[in-house]
Amino acid sequence: MNPRIDELLDKYWDAKSSLAEEQELKELLLSAEGYADEKALFLGISDFSTEEPDLKMPAKVVPMKSRSWMSWAASVAILIGTAWGWTVYEQKQAEREAYMEVMQAFALIQTNLSRGQEEMHVMNDLKYLNTTNQLFGNPTIK
Repeated sequence: MNPRIDELLDKYWDAKSSLAEEQELKELLLSAEGYADEKALFLGISDFSTEEPDLKMPAKVVPMKSRSWMSWAASVAILIGTAWGWTVYEQKQAEREAYMEVMQAFALIQTNLSRGQEEMHVMNDLKYLNTTNQLFGNPTIK
């Protein structure tokens, strides 16, 4: 066996050979004894590269069916989706506005309640009185 052929085959199968090395391998294989499988592979590859492709046009041209209905259907789907999205958006905006109004009302109630509690501090002195007589005195006694 030829060590140069073996070396080039190893490089070829590892995908590390250059084009010049592959050409050298083909030439060495043609003149060497043995290597039947490799010769068949490389000669088969060279046979395929010399053949012209046999391209034939189809005998019958099949006409394309008009698919304009698909574009119309897509347009209608886009319009329906846009309309639905717009109504959902408007509904969310209305809910947001209602929520903000309720929160403003709660803030107003909180403010007025705090102000009322501050004004009730005057009444703290009266919480220790037990009866109306202590507050206003005895109305029958003069």
